[in-house]
Amino acid sequence: MPDDQGSFLDLLYTGAPRADFDRLVEEYPERAGEHDVALRLRDLIARHRSREGELSALYETARDLTAIRDLDEILTAIVRRARSLLGADMTYLSLNDEVEGASYMKVTDGALTREFQTLRLPLGTGLLGLVAQTGAPYFTEDYQSDERFVHRHYIDDAVGGERIRAILGVPLLVEGRVIGALLAVHRTVRRFPADEVSLLTSFAAHASVALENARLFARLDEANRTISAHASSVEAAALAHERMTDLLLAGGGVAEVVDVLGEVLGGESAAWDPRGQLLAGTDLGDGPAIMAAAEESARSGHAIRAGDTWVSAAVAAGEHVATVALRRSPADLVAVEQRTIERGALVTALVLVFARSVAEASERLGTQLLVDLVEGRELDADRLRERARRHTFDPDTELVLATVLVDGDRGTAARAAARVAVQHRGLSAEHHGDVLVLAPAGDAMAFGRAVRDALGEGATVGVASTSVGEVPAAYDSSHRAAVALRALGRSGDVADHASLGLASLLLGDASPDAVEHYIDQTLGPVLAHDERRGTTLLPTLDAWFEHGGAVAGTAEALHVHPNTVSQRLGRVAELLGTSWRDPARALEVQVALRLLRLQKL
Repeated sequence: MPDDQGSFLDLLYTGAPRADFDRLVEEYPERAGEHDVALRLRDLIARHRSREGELSALYETARDLTAIRDLDEILTAIVRRARSLLGADMTYLSLNDEVEGASYMKVTDGALTREFQTLRLPLGTGLLGLVAQTGAPYFTEDYQSDERFVHRHYIDDAVGGERIRAILGVPLLVEGRVIGALLAVHRTVRRFPADEVSLLTSFAAHASVALENARLFARLDEANRTISAHASSVEAAALAHERMTDLLLAGGGVAEVVDVLGEVLGGESAAWDPRGQLLAGTDLGDGPAIMAAAEESARSGHAIRAGDTWVSAAVAAGEHVATVALRRSPADLVAVEQRTIERGALVTALVLVFARSVAEASERLGTQLLVDLVEGRELDADRLRERARRHTFDPDTELVLATVLVDGDRGTAARAAARVAVQHRGLSAEHHGDVLVLAPAGDAMAFGRAVRDALGEGATVGVASTSVGEVPAAYDSSHRAAVALRALGRSGDVADHASLGLASLLLGDASPDAVEHYIDQTLGPVLAHDERRGTTLLPTLDAWFEHGGAVAGTAEALHVHPNTVSQRLGRVAELLGTSWRDPARALEVQVALRLLRLQKL
């Protein structure tokens, strides 16, 4: 047993059991007063170490998940890791089927029965169905006896077969859309402390991203297989057209395709987009006849003759993406020449689709980069700069994050935000129902107004200046500012935390009805008196607070006699009660006055 004056500290540093603290007090009674303090510190340190361990495990798990590409392997890893993180008896994951309006069990870890592993729950039914429908976490200490949930016999029988009692469920969200639910259960009645709910929610957020990434990679693999199949078909059919094949393999554009067609077939050639805008080559005139022939070609899949011009539609996946035409004299083409112009249209379609795919992939990756920054996942500076470089985005400049709450079509708003991001060399994304734009800007409010103007009057914008490492905090600040604007009845306006002050903090999660209710509850009698009798009690009350409760200063500001101010304050006391000057009540009155001023800005 240590006997120096640092004994309690030694025990804290070594994580000694409580018995050692008790023995130390028995040996040194004069130090009994330090005993309880030391024990509290010991418990606090233990909690911090436990939390640190959980966060470390969460980070390692999230990092491992990002390395997995196979969808089934991702799902299995998610439930296995979630069970390990929470020490649960069983974990399971469901995916939503929007067509059938149900969430079906996709994978489980720790299940005892086959029946449970194939369960399908209508949205809103049971705890899982409720999480999958609402996108909100739910938990219960004892599911079978919890009447908050819609029970069905076949579900309760499956739950009973697993001997499930306590359940915690959190949603799997991708860009604000619920794709499923992740649940952890215990076979004993127990509570779920807040740190467990937070841990599973955080894990579900990482898992959702990993799951969506796996889906995207699967789609990209399928797209690559499709493109490879097309490329093989093109090479096999274009052996007689070596220059066309070389052009495609060399990554040529539409202009090169048109030039090759003109040279190989000996005529004037051109290409148009579906709206009739010239993409490359020489304008051959007679546009209506060419476009009509293009529609027929799109239907038949073959080149169509229109006078002395041959027209072939470039079609990709059923979409008419361009029109290729050739004019020559004589106009007759033999079969192999017709196939050549058709091959030229096919190559044109491939060039355009590939360019579009590259642009869409780049946009998706830029969106993911902003989401990663908002959620604090992109921490490696070198990797961040490499990802930013692909999107001409400079992470070392002064940045502004604009969070937009949209009244109307969010898809249209997101596309407008993407255009703003391109103009300002920034990034845009949709995140938890918000539309975000992050870009270099020196004046946050001016940037916010530019975003609002681009998205239209239905856009309410909160802004925050930030650096690349502080984006999560900037998102919280800008989101609260936008929500506060709505609560104040200022939809379609722009604000930051500084312009709203305390209101941004108080109203960050409030609704307009809540603000009106608060003002009415606090100042309603005064407002009604002024409106009914044409008095100025409210301005007097406002001025009195502005002058620190000094009657003389208030009277001077209002250009009235001090006795008039006292009389008005007396009437305020009659309306609000004599306790309105008490510190707590006075603070409520000041907040209500501040909200009224902000509503009128």
